Amino acid sequence: MNADPENLFSDRTLLVIAPDFPDEENRYAGGLFVKHQLESICRVFDRVLVIAPVPRSGGRVASDRLCHDYRYGNVEVRFPRALFIPRRLHLPLVDPVKLYLDRRIPVVERLIRNEEIRFDLVHAHFTWPSGGIAARLKERFGVPSVLTVHEDSRWLAEEVASNHPLIERALGAQDSIIRVNRADVGLLKSCNPRVVSIPNGYPPRFRPIEREDCRRRLGLPVDAKILFSLGNLIEQKGFEYLVQAMRHVADCRDDVVCTIGGSGPLLGELQHRIDELRLSDRVRLLGFVEDADIPIWMNAADLFVMSSLSEGNPTVMFEALGCATPFVGTNVGGIPEIIVSDEYGLLVEPSDPEGLARAILVGLEKSWNREAIADYSRQFSWDAIGQQILREYARVLSGP
Repeated sequence: MNADPENLFSDRTLLVIAPDFPDEENRYAGGLFVKHQLESICRVFDRVLVIAPVPRSGGRVASDRLCHDYRYGNVEVRFPRALFIPRRLHLPLVDPVKLYLDRRIPVVERLIRNEEIRFDLVHAHFTWPSGGIAARLKERFGVPSVLTVHEDSRWLAEEVASNHPLIERALGAQDSIIRVNRADVGLLKSCNPRVVSIPNGYPPRFRPIEREDCRRRLGLPVDAKILFSLGNLIEQKGFEYLVQAMRHVADCRDDVVCTIGGSGPLLGELQHRIDELRLSDRVRLLGFVEDADIPIWMNAADLFVMSSLSEGNPTVMFEALGCATPFVGTNVGGIPEIIVSDEYGLLVEPSDPEGLARAILVGLEKSWNREAIADYSRQFSWDAIGQQILREYARVLSGP
């Protein structure tokens, strides 16, 4: 981008559409990485408006209960209520048509029309519903749109294979599609030729901090070997395999403690498995980890471990690298595009607890050059990635 972004975007309004966005206090953490990304680019715009529809649930759903409109700096966040069936709720005879039952597109369009909101560019996050909303806004208001496809590779493949007209339109109408890994660019180009790869990133507070101090703050033993993992407790994240791997690790050494942060539907099942394998003193389920505490946990750990079965390009991997914490994880999605050397981490195949255990044991014995990890990670700071996104905005605004 040759033009100075301070001048190119300084009189423009960016409209961001997201299926999730944190509340003002970050108590609801859905879409937190979108907020982090936005912090790296919002300052060059005159105004940024985020619209993240939440379910109309009478307060029974966390996002509906916690998320209320707010402002910070030049960013305004709106949470209109809408009726829709959550993606993870699978009901007989509903899945084939539930996209048609989703009312988020008309709700967002009505908000924009009623308040006569003017904007120059739309950036949508996730194909549905945001890509569908962006496609409608582009058609109705003649404004260019960019879509970042964050979905894990399995989810994306399902979307493309569905041949659903709303998904096809959400992908095909965009002026640019940003995919967070290179592996899926070819698949997306079958839907839209205008695809670029730009990875995820991490915010500035993910940086090296003295390990012993972090452990003392968290009440962790200073002389133990600490593993940290973080994610929604759902099947895709493969925590069952991490728990199984810890049985093998515990059989080999008695100084390893695995801490798993996150909440989700598998919490009870994972705890039962931990108890069944007699690992209650070796594996700790932390529950929801406050956003401000995540860098402390990253820095307290000897290794960050990810056991996912499918990913796009996980932000927690970049956050770990930003803290100079070595990464041990599965060879899925965009992970092998980032962990390109055993100087930064070790990769294993998914669904292989014995292989994961071996990699953990090797990683605990390895002499890591944390300064090299920190140096490597800087290219993935959100400030660096934000410049790539701004260049794509400039290309889209310049027209074909």
